[in-house]
Amino acid sequence: METVTTNSVLIAIVCIVVATGLIKVVNWVWLRPKKLERLLRQQGFSGNSYNLFFGDLKDLATMRTQAMKTPMTSFSDDYFSRVEPLRHQLLTKFGKNYFLWSGPVPMINISKPELIREAFTKTNEFRKTKVNPIFHKLVPGLVSLEGEKWVKHRRMMNPAFRIEKLKLMLPAFADSCTDIINKWEMVVAEKGSGELDVWPDLLHLGADVISRAAFGSNYEEGQKIFVLLKEQTALSLLMLQSVYIPGVRYLPTARNRRFKEVEDQIHTSLHEIINKRKQVIEAGEEGKGDLLGILLDSNYKEIQQVVGNNKDWNVGMSIQEVIDECKLFYLAGQDTTSTLLVWTLILLSKHQDWQARAREEIFQTFGDNVPELDGLNHLKTVTMILYEVLRLYPPAHRITRQIYKGTNLGGISVPPGTLINFSIRCVHRDQEIWGNDAQEFKPDRFAEGISKATKGNNSFFPFGWGQRICLGEKFAMTEAKMALSMILQRFFLELSPSYVHAPSTVMFLQPQHGAQIILHKL
Repeated sequence: METVTTNSVLIAIVCIVVATGLIKVVNWVWLRPKKLERLLRQQGFSGNSYNLFFGDLKDLATMRTQAMKTPMTSFSDDYFSRVEPLRHQLLTKFGKNYFLWSGPVPMINISKPELIREAFTKTNEFRKTKVNPIFHKLVPGLVSLEGEKWVKHRRMMNPAFRIEKLKLMLPAFADSCTDIINKWEMVVAEKGSGELDVWPDLLHLGADVISRAAFGSNYEEGQKIFVLLKEQTALSLLMLQSVYIPGVRYLPTARNRRFKEVEDQIHTSLHEIINKRKQVIEAGEEGKGDLLGILLDSNYKEIQQVVGNNKDWNVGMSIQEVIDECKLFYLAGQDTTSTLLVWTLILLSKHQDWQARAREEIFQTFGDNVPELDGLNHLKTVTMILYEVLRLYPPAHRITRQIYKGTNLGGISVPPGTLINFSIRCVHRDQEIWGNDAQEFKPDRFAEGISKATKGNNSFFPFGWGQRICLGEKFAMTEAKMALSMILQRFFLELSPSYVHAPSTVMFLQPQHGAQIILHKL
């Protein structure tokens, strides 16, 4: 009798557990999404009706794959329908206030600059998305942190990006640029001109600058990490295009195993670099003036303030946290500047009047000499050009946040569990802000600065905005100015007839088929 009773109890418990699980699953994949859909429509947002489990993800992947098969028929800076075909379709059909489905999670589009600024000031309410942990594996460190931990990391990393430290890194910038220019001069040596796909070299340049300026090593030493990061990025993007199911990344699939292998190899390489530097600091030797040296020195001082000379490396940043920040240096530091430079060279090859104006300013400022920091900071025309490139071709054309508890944004009641997509591209092309020529390349709109260009609306967000604005903004802009100055000192650029205009998004906005430019030796 007792056995029967015990079995009955166990069966009842199992049934309750199964029933509870089923209720949670049904709520996750159907009841909650439909409730959120009703709430969003009541707020004036429009979008496709929710499709069970997948939402809009199938259409998003299919339309993007199809778009990537066909380049643009002509050179145009209006490439949105190619890069984001589903969002372009929704924008055309529903207007700016639309939502789409990232699986069972709704994502609303926000493109009013005043709402973006408001959200960027409410960092406790509009938080980093945690829908898929794979993204945080790919992009760890300061970008993904929140709250007190973000405050601590930001404080400890600030010294590495101050102007006086940036000045110390300028020779590394110049050395990296010189290597690329010497290679290009060999291409044009025989005939005085030659055609070259500059995109791989600009990626190499970005990698080399980070290796030298961030880690004091050359490109060859850091090449292994860059190759691994490229593979990990490709794997991550495939995984992010699928509906996230909790725990599925731990299944021993071929893709998951390879992702883990790559992750371990990256961490091992960075751990070796960091340990060597840590030993130097602990031995009392003077650290190098690169980003890693400055970061470790800042970390060490933080530790000493708390625990004196006990050298407890767990008080400041842990070794794992330093590795994460180094990984972020590599990924963001390389790709953002490389993409800015490639679109700048493409657009200056297309708009040769602006190329001539930039070259004239560069020669007036530096002559044939290697650019120095004070001069770079006073390049008005070059700065206008870079701003306009960032407006039209921002490396990241949208920023995503997640709402974990209901909040208000500009009178909109945003329900918890919603993703918010801040469309940088839409803001940067808004004719009400920029005028009827918003789709055109016109750097002189920045002649009197960003505020004047945006009619006082602060609607220029290539590096974000507010307290979480990109810490590496000055680093990226200085590197871009240095590279552009040294290139224009030696070459006249002409867009090759073989160039195919096909912007595409991997992690950042890139030319899918390269950047074929004819270089003419000056």
